[in-house]
Amino acid sequence: KPADAVTVAESLDLAGEGNDTGGLAYLGELAANTPSAANIRRYAEIVRERAILRQLVTAGDEIAGSALNPLGRDPKTLLDEAEAKVFAIAEGGFRHQTGFQHINPLLTQVVERIQELHDRDNPSDITGVPSGYHDLDGKTSGLQSGDLLIVAGRPSMGKTSFALNIAEHVAIEVGLPVAVFSMEMGGTQLAMRMLSSVGRLDAHRVRTGRLNDDEWSRLSFALGKMHEAPIYIDETPALNPIDLRARARRLHRQCGKLGLIVIDYLQLMSSTSHGENRATEISEISRSLKSLAKELGVPVMALSQLNRSLEQRPNKRPVMSDLRESGAIEQDADVIMF
Repeated sequence: KPADAVTVAESLDLAGEGNDTGGLAYLGELAANTPSAANIRRYAEIVRERAILRQLVTAGDEIAGSALNPLGRDPKTLLDEAEAKVFAIAEGGFRHQTGFQHINPLLTQVVERIQELHDRDNPSDITGVPSGYHDLDGKTSGLQSGDLLIVAGRPSMGKTSFALNIAEHVAIEVGLPVAVFSMEMGGTQLAMRMLSSVGRLDAHRVRTGRLNDDEWSRLSFALGKMHEAPIYIDETPALNPIDLRARARRLHRQCGKLGLIVIDYLQLMSSTSHGENRATEISEISRSLKSLAKELGVPVMALSQLNRSLEQRPNKRPVMSDLRESGAIEQDADVIMF
């Protein structure tokens, strides 16, 4: 039934409790102090803000507990865990960390995604981030969020050039930020290679500065395109998974959303744990990269070396077992390219 001061007073009088509750005057005062539905959006914001504060208190207690009782974990590991907790709050990720989910809401999300793809203005087979290579996109439907992609090859076979071409396309043509962790080359070297690629210039002539007028014009054109490109390069050598994840999280938060993370290359990363051998350390690194891709919802492209034994076979076509130093790479990767 509809309820206001008059109807409530009438019901109380019929129940013989009108005088005990203060009468119509008191009910009128209560009605006057009732929050208005006109400000319901702000009330919801207050509830959300308080919920975030409660999550921060919980995360702070957990971080303090881990610091007081590390259980054998080193400070870098604890710092990575603490940063992940705060990052999850900032991204609203706590609602996704509830353990088991019933399949019904997941099915709803799938159907909504299919409907969204069906209703696109320009329907295509590319559902992820376009790489710029049509044949590759035809097989992968683009670079998918949360995927770990391995680009493997022997030294000087063009792994870095291939990855940089994709990074250029994602940043310049698609307009999404790209993070490049280069543990093999310096940032200046990478920038020079990108300029040569975008400007269609001979890399040797660019390195020596022997450019004619037409090449200077193309260099200026490439500079203009690269100047606006959201490409971020980290040239720190021998990064470990914890440091790399922390830097990727910060950039992801700073940019709002990353389109691609490139790591050149996997075997040059260091490990936070002292494993029995290098294969164990590489296993930890590859698992960490897959975890990073899933956490940020970003495709991660990691370059990898192949074993030297490949060159001693009559058939030099590489297979997954040729990945250097660890069989875990093929288990963690979603896509492997040779």
